[in-house]
Amino acid sequence: MVEPEERPSVAGKRLGAPESMGISTLEPGQRPPTMPPGRQVSIRVQMLDDTQEVFEQRAPGKVLFDLVCAHLNLIEGDYFGLEFQDQHKMTVWLDLLKPILKQIRRPKNTILRFVVKFFPPDHTQLLEELTRYLFALQIKHDLACGDLTCNESSAALLVSHIVQSEIGDFEEVQCKQHLLNNKYIPEQDALMDKIIEYHQKHVGQTPAESDYQLLEIARRLEMYGVRLHPAKDREGTKLSLTVAHSGVLVFQGHTKINAFNWSKVRKLSFKRKRFLIKLRPDLNSNCQDTLEFMMGSRDCCKVFWKICVEYHAFFRLFEEPKPKPKPVLFTRGSSFRFSGRTQRQVIDYVKDSEFKKVPFESQHTTYFIAKELLTTERTYLKDLEVITVSFQKSVGKDEAMPDSLRNLIFANFEPVYKFHETFLKDVDQRLAQWEGRSNAHIKGDYQRVGDVMLKNIQGLKLLTAHLQKHSEALLELEQTCRSSRRLEGLCRDFELQKVCYLPLNIFFLRPLHRLMHYKQILERLCKHYPPTHDDFRDSRAALADISEMVVQLHGTLIRMENFQKLLELKKDLTGVDNLAIPGREFIRLGCLSRLSGKGLQQRMFFLFSDVLMYTSRGMTASNQFKMHGQLPLYGMTRSPPSFVFLFKWLLFPHFPESPEESNADQESEDDLSASRTSLERQTPHRGNTTVHVCWHRNTSMSMVDFSVALENQLSGNLLRKFKNSNGWQKLWVVFTNFSLFFYKTHQDEFPLASLPLLGYSITIPSESENIHKDYVFKLHFKSHVYYFRSESEYTFERWMEVIRSTTCSSSHIRSLSRKEPHVY
Repeated sequence: MVEPEERPSVAGKRLGAPESMGISTLEPGQRPPTMPPGRQVSIRVQMLDDTQEVFEQRAPGKVLFDLVCAHLNLIEGDYFGLEFQDQHKMTVWLDLLKPILKQIRRPKNTILRFVVKFFPPDHTQLLEELTRYLFALQIKHDLACGDLTCNESSAALLVSHIVQSEIGDFEEVQCKQHLLNNKYIPEQDALMDKIIEYHQKHVGQTPAESDYQLLEIARRLEMYGVRLHPAKDREGTKLSLTVAHSGVLVFQGHTKINAFNWSKVRKLSFKRKRFLIKLRPDLNSNCQDTLEFMMGSRDCCKVFWKICVEYHAFFRLFEEPKPKPKPVLFTRGSSFRFSGRTQRQVIDYVKDSEFKKVPFESQHTTYFIAKELLTTERTYLKDLEVITVSFQKSVGKDEAMPDSLRNLIFANFEPVYKFHETFLKDVDQRLAQWEGRSNAHIKGDYQRVGDVMLKNIQGLKLLTAHLQKHSEALLELEQTCRSSRRLEGLCRDFELQKVCYLPLNIFFLRPLHRLMHYKQILERLCKHYPPTHDDFRDSRAALADISEMVVQLHGTLIRMENFQKLLELKKDLTGVDNLAIPGREFIRLGCLSRLSGKGLQQRMFFLFSDVLMYTSRGMTASNQFKMHGQLPLYGMTRSPPSFVFLFKWLLFPHFPESPEESNADQESEDDLSASRTSLERQTPHRGNTTVHVCWHRNTSMSMVDFSVALENQLSGNLLRKFKNSNGWQKLWVVFTNFSLFFYKTHQDEFPLASLPLLGYSITIPSESENIHKDYVFKLHFKSHVYYFRSESEYTFERWMEVIRSTTCSSSHIRSLSRKEPHVY
């Protein structure tokens, strides 16, 4: 257990920042903003951890605000602000463009509070751990003050995460004593037992993970980020007004009773004590055109109106850097002279900070090749955990799996998993040195990638015997499942778990495919380096070693990919006794239309080396495809018209859509953004296999397509935007097996959603689409359009390259045979 004194609550100490020795804690070599001449005054600022700092200056508010952010080493300062009480005892925001002395009459007796000003709709938009920690402190403060109201269960859960962050893993005596000495919510004594019960479940959770969970729970509460402003409606009912990223909200007590989205609001204004919301009549035909609220004073109206201006400007500019001209949304009060400073102020300090910035000298190809190695290694290690951790736990000590099979699988996967744990740490440390440049003893040494790969690939060669056993483990598992219904049921149940996001047997091929990925990365690295580069020799040696392993294991990979695909197709077919017979090779599957007396009927065809099977989707619980007939390909003396058509199908696999295709089979954007796609809802057990996707999108795929898609895997952060949405959502994205899988972070155990790409097209947005961002590509299928944004030109080109391997036919990608690997 971590001792309390080792879990500091101060923001800077939480992240290992140097202890403050005075006013400023700027990094060495940095200079504070230039101070204007004149008498300096002492300004006290209270931080979110309740500590106070004194700053000597009299400049405009932005200079003070920048000093506070520099003191905290805070990059994402856009979400924060400084507030204080004016002479009317009203809490107002410090105007960053006005001089401080023109806003605060008695600065020596005034304390400014550094607080969260703008609450994003999703805390995953926050990039830095420090930013999330400060948001967590804001939640902690709001809970203690009663501003964040919620039910008892949510309150206890929130407090339990705060306690875990501050004292660490649960110990009953220590937890009770801590709760007695610290009050986090007004009704804490009554919830003591429930808080302790929740705290016991957080064992092993780090402070950063506790902050993340705290934000995740809080964002689902109606009162999250709400600052209420008292008002009354025309009938005199007591209400409260507040503003959020989406628009103006109306509360009665602590219950939200109405919400006016920015798109529904035509104009916001105030006259004396009245705050006016003018609605668009075409969107609100059953409502009054203008809603009127009475507030305490003209100053109250002015303050709330100004907050609305800032919120609207901040989130519109944050999401749409170049918006189209829009009608005036805000108008001045009768005597309030608003110069537009707030809008300009937001323009000044809103930064394009969705992606972490890297040092200027690191903005080149080698850095992004190293980063790709890191991101894909993270995904690969997670995939190994599916076998070594999740599957092993699922089968447990069940006697259905013989000891010989258990040892064959786990004894050969665990050494590989442990090796790649060390490999990932090495790559992560090297990239951290590159970005921080604090631990590099030799100038430029941290910019070498080949030496890290050479050292680890030489270690990986010692595990070749274990890699060869993985194919044997897959064969043995399949044979045992045939003779044991219990083991077959265990494997089927495991595949239904969220962590098993691909067919189970694909994970057995992951180590072999990873060798192909290393080879591709080293090929790009050697192509990028000139022969005189310090890292060229190590990179070339590593490429030679990994190429030797690829050649050695290539035949095994080809056989196992074919065997795996036959096993996968077997689960989608009914009426076939044994699909994976010796010597059979899968060639292509896809949709064709059969002309009959009833018109065109959609059929799914499966072409193998020895037989052509045609099926239709059945009405079973899992929507398996029912066999209609088989045409053997051996011993035929004549070529019927169906085979002439089949030859054309092999050459030109993508046909126009069937006119009989139902619109009900198409996915909607809302469906695909949810935890399950519409395909998954139609077929809850095996809804988005390649067979079902080809059926729904009336397309086809070949074995070469399948192999290319598995070789061209990629992972990393992308920003996603829907066709009709304004904001970009940051996601961790994994491309594999013809699909994009979406996670909030790379630490998530399972994907939140997936997007099968078969049938999609990838292009670059046109000017008319108004996507004013760099490195954006567009995915579209019929009316479904998605935009994705990458962090650099290199990553943009890589995402385009790997996705094209799925969205384009294999005949357009490459014509060479995978049975003849290139030898270095």
